[in-house]
Amino acid sequence: MIRPAVLDRIEQVVIALLWVWLVQRVMLSYVRDANHNAVLALVSETAVMVFTLIRRPTNAISLDLGDWMLAITATAAPLLIMPGTDPVATLRVAGVVLVLVGNLGQAGAKLALARSFGIAPANRGVKVRGPYRFVRHPMYAGYLLVHIGLFLLMPLPINAVIYAIGWIAQIKRLLAEEALLSQDTVYRSYMGNVRWRLVPGIF
Repeated sequence: MIRPAVLDRIEQVVIALLWVWLVQRVMLSYVRDANHNAVLALVSETAVMVFTLIRRPTNAISLDLGDWMLAITATAAPLLIMPGTDPVATLRVAGVVLVLVGNLGQAGAKLALARSFGIAPANRGVKVRGPYRFVRHPMYAGYLLVHIGLFLLMPLPINAVIYAIGWIAQIKRLLAEEALLSQDTVYRSYMGNVRWRLVPGIF
């Protein structure tokens, strides 16, 4: 069986390679003047890549293949989007606002996590402060806003399919994370204090 430390490294390499591929596609689109808004996709995804590389290692990580497939799918999907043509003006404004607000939200969550950030379900330390006082997964909430915004900026059918697949995996990944973290008494207490996972009043 592969050791958790080795899985950690494999995950880091995969995310870094997918990020490089995204940068290449976005820059090519920028040079061709297809859609300069595509550059906004790099803000959120670069943060994911950086925090993946500097995170704290752990042995309290899921070794379930299904959990890993969900995590990789949810993380890789946004890195596979295709830069599209410029949207209409009204969609552009809404898209940019959602991307900016979402990035601020997910950045705040990442700063609260610091080196506890991870991709596959793992316990790198329970965080209950900052944006974690409002929803249990504020980083994913930020991603949701970013991805909706990016789709408005690049409304291609292929991107709709990519984001749909990514978010089906993201929700299942979120539930798998909570199944692992709930083994920790601190997290079980936290779940009792913060009711909503992702969107207050809905989920």
